[in-house]
Amino acid sequence: MESTHEPAEPIAKGILASARQSWGDLFIWKQRIEVENEYGETRTEWAVPLPLKNPISLMAQLSAKDWAFFLVGFFSWAADAYDFHSLSIQQVKFSAFYKVSKTDVSTAITLTLLLRSVGAAIFGLAGDKWGRKWPMVANMIVLGLLQIATIYSSTFQQFLAVRALFGLFMGGVYGNAIAMALENSPVDARGLMSGILQQGYSFGYVIAASVNFGVGGATDSWKMVFWVGAGLSIGIGLVRALFPESPQFVLARAEGRNKANPGAFWRETRSMLAKEWKLCIYSIILMTWFNYYSHTSQDSYTTFMLTEKELDNPSASRASILMKTGACVGGTIIGYISQWFGRRRSIIVAALLSAFLIPAWILPQGERSLSASGFFMQFFVQGAWGVIPIHLNELSPPAYRSSFPGITYQIGNMISSPSAQIVNALSESHFKTSFTGKKVEAYGPVMGIATAIIATGIAVTTAFGPEKRGREFEKTLPAGMNIDQPNGKIVDDLEAGNVEKKEVEQIEGPEAPSQAAENEKN
Repeated sequence: MESTHEPAEPIAKGILASARQSWGDLFIWKQRIEVENEYGETRTEWAVPLPLKNPISLMAQLSAKDWAFFLVGFFSWAADAYDFHSLSIQQVKFSAFYKVSKTDVSTAITLTLLLRSVGAAIFGLAGDKWGRKWPMVANMIVLGLLQIATIYSSTFQQFLAVRALFGLFMGGVYGNAIAMALENSPVDARGLMSGILQQGYSFGYVIAASVNFGVGGATDSWKMVFWVGAGLSIGIGLVRALFPESPQFVLARAEGRNKANPGAFWRETRSMLAKEWKLCIYSIILMTWFNYYSHTSQDSYTTFMLTEKELDNPSASRASILMKTGACVGGTIIGYISQWFGRRRSIIVAALLSAFLIPAWILPQGERSLSASGFFMQFFVQGAWGVIPIHLNELSPPAYRSSFPGITYQIGNMISSPSAQIVNALSESHFKTSFTGKKVEAYGPVMGIATAIIATGIAVTTAFGPEKRGREFEKTLPAGMNIDQPNGKIVDDLEAGNVEKKEVEQIEGPEAPSQAAENEKN
């Protein structure tokens, strides 16, 4: 963002005033920003987005070390997604293996999503306090071990228990992965890198679908898919252990070391929550919509093709792979465009276009037609998602870039956790006639209606919400080191490119001003 130095109305306070201002700003190309000079004086100005740069030149801005951290974050997120989707795309196999309904199988998905928020809180706060490295290592290795434990679950009750525990450790990956990957990326490249990073989720799905295609449709073939996932997760955890801590976190911690004390982290956390509680609630609502969006449109799509569209396992797997290839492409492109077009505008346009595509997504017959419509549907679904990592990072209180995105994302996941179960239950209780004349479960209509409602909800929620495109992270210290200890005040965060760091005077108590005056007199 480049400041025009043109004065703007101050950023509105209060829920309704902020919503009105956000709605109006959606139709103004310039962006309202707050800037603060070296004297602590704050003013509001208009800034304009810089023209889009060649994506190759943007990626060239990352050093070899930056790329190493980005790729570790990407593959951690991809392995996390693989482990999750290794269950969701094989619900028919699990139903036959444990002799339960597909709705019962989706209970495992619900339990996983419910406990992800707990893991996000534990490992996200650990990442903000102690660094990104070891929480990530612990997450990935334990996830791999839990994949193995799933294989050896002999009863359905054991299976559910392991998947619930799996959700606890799965929840810690997202926040630390995006903080580690994006905080080391140059500001201009963050939109593009956000889009690529988010598609680690789709990439994980593609790998899971490819492995599922390779092992075939035999009932117990799901175990091989889980063995591959265990190897990926443990391998990435061991690779992460070989890399150093995030350079940005190390530098910030070194600069703020003299301000840290055992209670400072929790004092700053309480102060942040008291100040930013409305932003926390907004982000949770937004992420609830988004998690319903992805889980409703993808978790039961393979089941939809196997049952309602009567495809065989290889055909459904190929169509799933092409569908998520569209997600990878869409997320990367729309995440890149959001750097210029705006985070909120990009999300809204992508969500509305996905809603318009719903008839073309659920009505066709045959592998080719379903592959093509699935490709374009997920292009826009995950296109909107491609903006989310950097959008949440920019909205986050700067010292909480690991915990805030992870916790809000996973609480949204927790609220939306019954999504697959709802789709399966409604579909299994409603029927339609297939193109061959058979009575089949109505997955298509259920998924289509639900996705239309959700896409509209995303567009409306985003239109009335905040945006802080271009925000800089580099000048903020880790959590617990940004607080003026005697006063309990948090040092203001710094906006992109227009702010000089303000020195915080340490006043040793209420008598300090009078003491200074007396010294001057003497």
